[in-house]
Amino acid sequence: MVSNQITAAIEEVTLQILKEGKLLRPDDLKIAVEHPANPEHGEYSSNIAMQLAKLLKRAPIQIANAFKEELNGHPYLSPAIDKIEVASPGFLNFHLNWEHWAKPSNQQLRDKERSNRKVLIEHTSINPNKSAHIGHLRNSCIGDTLARMLVKDGYQVEVHNYIDDLGNQLADTVVGILNTATKQPYERFGDFCWETYSKINQAYKTQPALLQERTNVLTHLEEGHSNIAWMGLLVAERIVREHVEEMKQFGITYDVLVWESSIVREGFWSRAFELLKRTSIFRQEEDGKLKGCWVLKQSEQGSGSLDWADYQADKVLVRSNGILTYTAKDIAYHLWKFGVLDQDFRYKKFSDGLWTTHSSGIRKNIGHADMVINVIDQRQEYPQAMVKQALLALGFTEQAANLRHVSYGVVSLSPETAKGLGIDTSEGKHAYAMSGRQGIGIKIADFLKRMEQIIDNKRSRKAGLSSRAIAAASIRYYLLRFHLQTEVVFDLEQATEVSGNTGVYLLYSYARSCSILEKSKVSATLQADMIPCGQLELQERSLLRQLAYWPDTRQSAIRELAPNQLCTYVYELSTMFNHFYATCPILKADSGKQSFRLWITERYKETMREALEMLGLPTPKRM
Repeated sequence: MVSNQITAAIEEVTLQILKEGKLLRPDDLKIAVEHPANPEHGEYSSNIAMQLAKLLKRAPIQIANAFKEELNGHPYLSPAIDKIEVASPGFLNFHLNWEHWAKPSNQQLRDKERSNRKVLIEHTSINPNKSAHIGHLRNSCIGDTLARMLVKDGYQVEVHNYIDDLGNQLADTVVGILNTATKQPYERFGDFCWETYSKINQAYKTQPALLQERTNVLTHLEEGHSNIAWMGLLVAERIVREHVEEMKQFGITYDVLVWESSIVREGFWSRAFELLKRTSIFRQEEDGKLKGCWVLKQSEQGSGSLDWADYQADKVLVRSNGILTYTAKDIAYHLWKFGVLDQDFRYKKFSDGLWTTHSSGIRKNIGHADMVINVIDQRQEYPQAMVKQALLALGFTEQAANLRHVSYGVVSLSPETAKGLGIDTSEGKHAYAMSGRQGIGIKIADFLKRMEQIIDNKRSRKAGLSSRAIAAASIRYYLLRFHLQTEVVFDLEQATEVSGNTGVYLLYSYARSCSILEKSKVSATLQADMIPCGQLELQERSLLRQLAYWPDTRQSAIRELAPNQLCTYVYELSTMFNHFYATCPILKADSGKQSFRLWITERYKETMREALEMLGLPTPKRM
């Protein structure tokens, strides 16, 4: 990549200049190149001269000119850079050699060789007790896109969906089925469970004895042999099948379903428990309110800004009644993920291409990852920290360093949307949380159906993709385009827009490029000397620059595990392409300009195709 070549060349010259001055490289010196906002300032820019001014005791402009002299003709940069300019107060501006960039071997970012590193991504992991809502879908879209990005970068990727079939939520639904009644018909079992889960949580307030029944159900689920345990299994499996099928509509798939019950019954926790007992941070409390509990003691370094009162329950791994917490099972699961537990699952086919842990299954080469990425919302930062702390305490330093928590902001409801669902919005809050216990939220199925109707009503032609496929793509893009740490305040009207920064806009733009190339009936090939570099229109130059930045964007998004960076890029790229299309005639241009403009349209199409595939969006030839 050109940006890496520039950075390497600047680094080399920096060390050379410092050596001549008998100076050491400052630890905080960061050499990076940026994209100038003004096209007149080239394609890349560096402020290295300003960073070194105080150390070298020279004016930045003088240092920049010294860099320019050394960088001109530098083997890392020639022939990729056409010229280097110095701008006040000391910027180095680099202008690309477009003829060199346009050569297929240089212009196109080739896939890396397949890596030997295996990445295990866990995402979705919805409690199997009711239908999924849009907050769950944000998790799934992020996780699936990360998987696509890493596959494209050459990693071996394995996607897991963790099924918590021993948790309170499933127990609540089972208690609800046994103790509440309904006469309303439901299209899906998950929708029935959605209402049942809400009803039982309301019933707990007036019938506290039911809470003891939940504890009994939890015990049955964990032991796994009774009628209650079988009921829990049947409920969970039916819900999971609905979840898996629902996610397929958004292009989201998995390799493995890992059931929490398998971790317990296959002895994974027992093995983890024995290992943890040998450490100094895991012990059974002998007095106080946690008497009888096995607790993972938090290190002083790990306490940071986390409040003990808020997170105390997460540190308990085994309650005094012997019930395991989620974190306990998660620690055992992660020891297995990294292949350091000396135990393994067996597997059965769950559906086409999808395996599930099962005691009577077969052995398969699953797990044993070099890197583990968990897509879990930011509220789970503390339990994730506890898993990492357990790995460190057990001496698995490398594995702890390769455990990544991709956190994200939750999805809440705008006041208007919340009011439409019957929520009291008199407090005037900016957003309202969804609550499964209260039955408040936007189900994925309901949202998809509504979006499909909106798109179908706005389409004048029905060729190409179905309205449902366009709706699913639009929803997926909507949930991906926000910065990961941003709380998505979901507004139903805003989320169903089809213009502006939307998935629909991107698909139409891509389809437009396909249509232009199809109508031209001309191969969009270009000789390097055919680029009219000195006569480029503003929109041509802008589009070329944005296309040149694709490798940088892709690398940054993968390095930072940030799908939203891809979204920002493709929206800006498509906006520039549409401006180019509006101001620069393509099919009616003279032969010289037409050849170049068809070529740049082809480059836009190919770049968009790669980006859309990474984002999990379709690439339609017509809409």
